[in-house]
Amino acid sequence: MAIPDRILADLNVSRETSERLKQLADMLIKWNPRINLVSKSTIADLWTRHILDSAQVLKIAPPTTSHWVDIGSGGGFPGLVIALMCAEPEAPQKVTLIESDQRKCAFLRSVLRETGVPATVISQRIEQTEPQKASVLSARALADLNMLFGFAERHLSTGGLALFPKGATWEKEIADAKESWSFQVDAIQSITEPQAVILKVGELNRV
Repeated sequence: MAIPDRILADLNVSRETSERLKQLADMLIKWNPRINLVSKSTIADLWTRHILDSAQVLKIAPPTTSHWVDIGSGGGFPGLVIALMCAEPEAPQKVTLIESDQRKCAFLRSVLRETGVPATVISQRIEQTEPQKASVLSARALADLNMLFGFAERHLSTGGLALFPKGATWEKEIADAKESWSFQVDAIQSITEPQAVILKVGELNRV
């Protein structure tokens, strides 16, 4: 599946990364009818809705991330896309994907194998997985902030950063989370959706 020119400009990645992302797109289209990796209605807009939307998360992360952990990875967004960008200067040193659905894990591992990208896939529930000491923790379309912060408390290292893409209700989620947590947060405008942001969360503690 060729990358549309407008997406290629926004991605601004190496040829090696472009080829890997094309492999991901092709494999997702092939696998999706069997295991529903993403909503069928979004396939036509796969490059914007899923791939570019995930790639932008790496662009706002610290450039020296030692261990990136993506929870509830599903069809690979954003974590698998982050892993496939391993040739980029800002790429993390290590990527771990946590996903409890065995069929989705099979897809994640197949893409990593086909693209020759090193990353770890853990087939367990997030709350049962051994604490990962992540430098950066990401999750997309998984849960509200209160639940995500509980996962972050388990898997983030001291001083670690969480990156959570969120839709139009992000301000309400922040307000609700402040009842149970103290944290620093920056809301960075998404380049794929006018009402969406990526929440950059640090200094997370229970109240």
